[in-house]
Amino acid sequence: MGRAYQNRKESMAKTSDAKAKVYSKYGREIYVCAKAGGLDPDGNLALRGMIERAKKDQVPSHVIEKAIAKAAGGGGEDFSPARYEGYGPGNSMVIVDCLTDNPNRTFGDVRQCFTKTKCKIGTQGSVAHMFDHGALFVFSSDDEEKALEALMEADVDVIDIESEDGKITVIAPHTDYFKAKQALLDAFDGVEFDVDEIQFLPHNTMTIEGDDVQMFEKFMDMLNDVDDVQNVYHNVEL
Repeated sequence: MGRAYQNRKESMAKTSDAKAKVYSKYGREIYVCAKAGGLDPDGNLALRGMIERAKKDQVPSHVIEKAIAKAAGGGGEDFSPARYEGYGPGNSMVIVDCLTDNPNRTFGDVRQCFTKTKCKIGTQGSVAHMFDHGALFVFSSDDEEKALEALMEADVDVIDIESEDGKITVIAPHTDYFKAKQALLDAFDGVEFDVDEIQFLPHNTMTIEGDDVQMFEKFMDMLNDVDDVQNVYHNVEL
């Protein structure tokens, strides 16, 4: 597996101008988590995890607080998840996760990204079967045996675990995210995760060449410019 996961999730924070997009993304996800599961991070593990990831990505406190306050007000938009799949340049595979208050608009915006870069949007499940929907953790340690033992004792069905260059990478089913994270926190005192999130991880990665490289970059940029797009996953080694 190596460090391939680093290329599997397309980053939106390429330039300083993209910070507003990152803040909006986290604000929307925090709002949805708080509205669905309660405003107290101690009692809402999804919200707590989202706040931790937002802080790690240097999202200002006022953005986080505003999103929670908005959820507390009971009004605001009703966002729902939407997922689109398809084939990108070079026959690469792409999954696009969105939060939307207007599914028709979002689908039109995402489809336009595919068509304008000569890509093909597919039906639900068309490429997802070639990915693992996994909880991904990366942290500093070389005691892989200790990590595996802690996860097994917590009844986590580990998909993959690897130790490389002083870093342990763990992939578990997305349904075991909270259980796996707590097991690692209990086993490794004071551990800080370099990566701590749920991703779509491809079974196999591929390289693209020539004109496909430039078209793929354009495709990713267009998707990341869509307000409703939260994350883009793919199988391309950049």
